[in-house]
Amino acid sequence: MRRETGRGRGGRDRREPRRNHAATSERRESPSGTTEWLYGRNAVRESLRARRRGFRQLLLAQGMSRSEIVAEITRRAQELRVPVQEVERARLDELTEGANHQGVCLLASRYPYEVLPNLMSTRGDPFYLVLDSLQDPQNLGTVLRTAEAVAVTGVVMPRHRAAEVTPAVVNASAGAVEHLRVAQVVNLARALEELKESGVWVVGLEALPDAQPLWKVRLDGALALVVGSEGEGIRRLVLEKCDVVARLPLLGRVESLNASTAAAVALYEALRHRS
Repeated sequence: MRRETGRGRGGRDRREPRRNHAATSERRESPSGTTEWLYGRNAVRESLRARRRGFRQLLLAQGMSRSEIVAEITRRAQELRVPVQEVERARLDELTEGANHQGVCLLASRYPYEVLPNLMSTRGDPFYLVLDSLQDPQNLGTVLRTAEAVAVTGVVMPRHRAAEVTPAVVNASAGAVEHLRVAQVVNLARALEELKESGVWVVGLEALPDAQPLWKVRLDGALALVVGSEGEGIRRLVLEKCDVVARLPLLGRVESLNASTAAAVALYEALRHRS
């Protein structure tokens, strides 16, 4: 990710009233009949806790020590009437293609994405995280874990040329994404325009010469924080929709921060303002 970054754009007053956006109750479901194997103890437990997916089967490695978290996973699966079976660890290795499954795999329906109008129907001052073409699953999972920790209203990301919420991302987020509302959109710039029309102040994080230090930018009220991809940062058309561009000053010798690190700093700075 390039140096993360508020400059004002278009001279618009953030307090200027904007028209409300009509919301719908529709959720964008994954294709019917499609399933995937979630793995990792935290990922599986949080998915069972969230109860947002359909669950088909829980597999546990034979001879595995029954820790407190495994006991909870088993109990929750039984409460939901999910079949539980013990299998050889090699079977789990095969299902997860050698990933660190920690002896637990859960066959579940695909991740239930929201549609943008649902996220925009939230009352009060919403707090959105907008991810522009983040492609590394580990980075995406780490960012989503932080987003859940600061209780963002929702996450918006492009449907194409970006990482999706896969089992690897769920595991990297320690299951946090199972509690998040995530919307995929075809046109991210247009989605930002819709957010702005509903009264949301859009702040991009990018290291531009005229960007303001993040701590000098207002981050309270209805807010959307935009974070770019690991290599290219925020795309030009998306950046042009930002009301302000902010940066994280880098005083050492390195020229950039990892996308997940920059996002974590910015999310907690926003939380501090909003508290």
